[in-house]
Amino acid sequence: MLNQPDFSRGTDGLLPAIAQDAVSGQVLMLAWMNAEAWMETLSTGRAVYFSRSRSRLWRKGEESGHFQELVEARTDCDADTILLKVHQTGAACHEGYASCFFRRWDVATESFQICEPQWKRPEDIYSNLK
Repeated sequence: MLNQPDFSRGTDGLLPAIAQDAVSGQVLMLAWMNAEAWMETLSTGRAVYFSRSRSRLWRKGEESGHFQELVEARTDCDADTILLKVHQTGAACHEGYASCFFRRWDVATESFQICEPQWKRPEDIYSNLK
């Protein structure tokens, strides 16, 4: 029986991590975790990811104040995908939506349409966009 996610199965030691609202079940976002992010998430009770674009740990909410409090952590059957059930403060999406999955494919128009309300504009969340 595995006691931890198997980071050796991921690319560059990174595994996909799905954040899900612990109450509603809504999928909030997908990010990446390495072993260090995983251990910090467990020890602090707040979601920590690895930012591939910044090549460093990313503590969800460190800039926006939109934290994810850990309720439950799971792995899939192969221990190479992580599921975090969280209590989300504010918008999960950096574009100001509750979930990063705010676009839905519309068969009639053959395009993606925004299907969720935007809670905040990004420039109202992040000081570096002002």
